[in-house]
Amino acid sequence: MVRALLGFGPLQTTRSGGGGPAPKPTHLLDWPRASARPHPLLQNAPVPMRVAGSVLILCALPLLTGCGSDSGSEAERMAEEHEGDTPTATEAAQAPKIPVEGRTVTYGQQNGTARTGYLAAPADVDSVRSARGGDALPGIVVIHEWWGLNDNVRAATRRLAGEGYRALAVDLYGGAVAETPDSAQALMGQAMREPSRLVENVRDGRAYLSSEADAPRTALLGWCFGGGMTYRTLAEEASAFDAAVAYYGTPDPLAGEALQALETPILAHFGTQDQAVPIDAARKFRDRMEDAGTSLAYHEYDAGHAFANPSGESYEPAAAEQAWTRTTDFLQTHLTR
Repeated sequence: MVRALLGFGPLQTTRSGGGGPAPKPTHLLDWPRASARPHPLLQNAPVPMRVAGSVLILCALPLLTGCGSDSGSEAERMAEEHEGDTPTATEAAQAPKIPVEGRTVTYGQQNGTARTGYLAAPADVDSVRSARGGDALPGIVVIHEWWGLNDNVRAATRRLAGEGYRALAVDLYGGAVAETPDSAQALMGQAMREPSRLVENVRDGRAYLSSEADAPRTALLGWCFGGGMTYRTLAEEASAFDAAVAYYGTPDPLAGEALQALETPILAHFGTQDQAVPIDAARKFRDRMEDAGTSLAYHEYDAGHAFANPSGESYEPAAAEQAWTRTTDFLQTHLTR
């Protein structure tokens, strides 16, 4: 019904690599360089306490929603998917189509502490606005992977800005950045202890784009941990965004009443070989969306988790480029109409 009221098209579903539509089941069914500082809660502790703190965080992960699903082995699956990965920027990262400028901005506060992120926009905003009939540029709130807001995320944010948007990468880790899978798990686990604060952080990002950057429309986009946070934010903000794009994030938060209330069209990318976000869970989500009549463009790729992360071991250039094309087309449709 929501789709009919808003004029959205029917649910779209494709599977890349194998050809044809993705099967409907009948049963149950990342971009990083940065400082190597530990999380603020652990950085001043002695080594044994840091280890103990990390263990506690990892033990708590089954109770949280991050990149994986709801089983007790999600943290282990996530670590396996990122085994050997390092958050080092690579030449595979694509430059923006047009010149852009980026800078650090303060987009909100938490308990008196500034929330800072990375804002990128076309270098010649006036020419882009003129090409679009004089309208202010739409905005995109970007949510980083489990590594944190690092150089790869900044590069991705600049690339989005090169499509003619103001893109703001929010920071859900308070300035901390991981350089190993172990530290990424610790940071993600600590952040997910208070998911409501993370959603509030994303809200601040959207408010900044709307008020400070005059964005007439805004989208939400995230990868991995950020993909899961995209779904979690939509579960609490049913109509705040004009579009949302999620790369291989757990869609579990979007169910029940939250799904019924959803008014935001979603583009979802999943890998059929993803062990952190199993494809069965993705297909269950697709079916929930279809049953609810909500707007979903669903795509599967013959790839694993983090297939769009140019610094990761799972990077798949062909799948990443296909997903990027679909992403830019989707954003163009919903942000520049």
